[in-house]
Amino acid sequence: MARTVKAVVVGRVQGVYFRAYTQEAASGLGLKGWVRNLPDGSVEALITGAPEQVERMITWLYQGSPMSLVHEVQVQEVEADEEFSGFDIRYR
Repeated sequence: MARTVKAVVVGRVQGVYFRAYTQEAASGLGLKGWVRNLPDGSVEALITGAPEQVERMITWLYQGSPMSLVHEVQVQEVEADEEFSGFDIRYR
């Protein structure tokens, strides 16, 4: 049974390759979904996959990319409303 979460990462997370590193980490864990920048400077991700891998990805989000500075990660359980073939970077 898959687990799906929406996460919003707050801090210095735009302009520091956060989305690319998130895509790489999620793909490496076999997860599907997407990541995108939000207008307020935060980053949002929809992550779906095996519960233990989703939990590992949430833990990774607190660390982030090498140049990021994560202040907060807001995680919400959601229902997946679409099928994903991989983990993508979205541009809105």
